[in-house]
Parts: sequence; C-alpha cells; structure tokens
Amino acid sequence: MAADKTTILIVEDEPAIVELVTFTLRASGWNTYSVNNTAEAWEFIQRRTPQLVLLDWMLPDQSGLRLLSKIRGDRQLNEVPVIMLTAKSMEEDKIAGLDHGADDYVTKPFSPRELTARIKALLRRKSPEHAQSALAAGPVVLDPVSCTVKIDEQKVDIGHAEYKLLKFFMAHPERVFSRSQLLDKVWGDHVVIEERTVDVHVLRLRKVLKNAESLIKTVRSVGYMLSEK
Repeated sequence: MAADKTTILIVEDEPAIVELVTFTLRASGWNTYSVNNTAEAWEFIQRRTPQLVLLDWMLPDQSGLRLLSKIRGDRQLNEVPVIMLTAKSMEEDKIAGLDHGADDYVTKPFSPRELTARIKALLRRKSPEHAQSALAAGPVVLDPVSCTVKIDEQKVDIGHAEYKLLKFFMAHPERVFSRSQLLDKVWGDHVVIEERTVDVHVLRLRKVLKNAESLIKTVRSVGYMLSEK
C-alpha cells in the first residue's frame, strides 16, 4: 500500500530557504512542494489542497498576507493550516499575520527543529488525521508512520482507500460524518466519485476489521462514525 503522506506547500522565493525547509520537512517524512509567488501558490492549492502551507510575507508578485486572506475567504480552503515563515519580526507584523488568519508565525532565521515541532503541533490540533502518532480504538492500532494496522497486535492487510477511511475515523472518534463530508475529507474535493462509493468502502473496512467491525457505526439517514460505545 502506498504511503499516505502529508503534503506541505512551501511558498518562498529564496532558494536557500526553500532548500533548507524542503530537506527538513522531508526528513520528517512529509511530502513537499515549493512555489515562489502567490499566483503559483493559488493555482497549486486549487488543484491539490495541501495539508499545510508555509507562507513567506514578502513575495515577488504580492504580499503573502494577500494570499492568506484569499485562502481564508474561500469556503473550500479556509481551514487549511497556514504558518507564516518570514523575516518580518516586529510585534505589529506578527499581530497582522495572526489577524489575517495565520495559525502560527515563525521568524527568520529559524531553527529547523523548532519549525518541525510547530508543524507537528499544528497538524495535531487542526488535522489529527495527519498527525504521526499512533491511533488506537478498541483492539485496533493504526501507525501512520509505517502505514500499518494491527488488530489484537496482529497486522492485517488493508487497501489504501480503507486505510485512509479508518485513519480519518480514528482521528475523529465519536463524531458523525455524512457521505459527502467523508468524500471531501478522505478523498478530497478534487475527486469526482459518487457518495454511494463511501458505502462500498465502509463495507470493505468492516470486513478488514473482522471482530472489531462494530467500531464503525451507521447513523441512520446521516452517515457513519467510529465509536467504542
């Protein structure tokens, strides 16, 4: 099964910074893409929504704050985590960045270890399904690093779609999601498939879970949830 890696978009026009950040993030197991202006960044985000954006303030075409405002103003994108990574270090600059919707603000020069820690913390808070710590529910344990699932400490074979679905459910226990929400959150809004396809993958997931299939609950006329109750 292919690794289900987190995608981080780096919006930065200084080649040395791009090289350092790319090396740092890939060493932590994340996929990275980089662009050097806001126009390319917006095009990328619309085509493939990243799990997190690292955004410079001073870019060749326009301010990174303009792109941040655009992201926060878009219904499909407004929850994408954004960290400002910039040389503008005055208190009023940080306040402006946070007021425009940045989730965190890191100033240059920066510590690669601190940047990695901040990204991990933000992903845990905003997108728990993309965190790297193991998830557990009943006898089921999912390890995002190795992309493996164990039931009663025995590894099981699981398809990529079912793995992604299980990971999302385990990251959001006791919450009900409609089919359309699952399509958006698990497969992405750029994928065109019918809502009933979710039912097929839930059925396959339950077969994989065997004796633990009762973890995946059907909520009549609403959707599905993971619950140990």
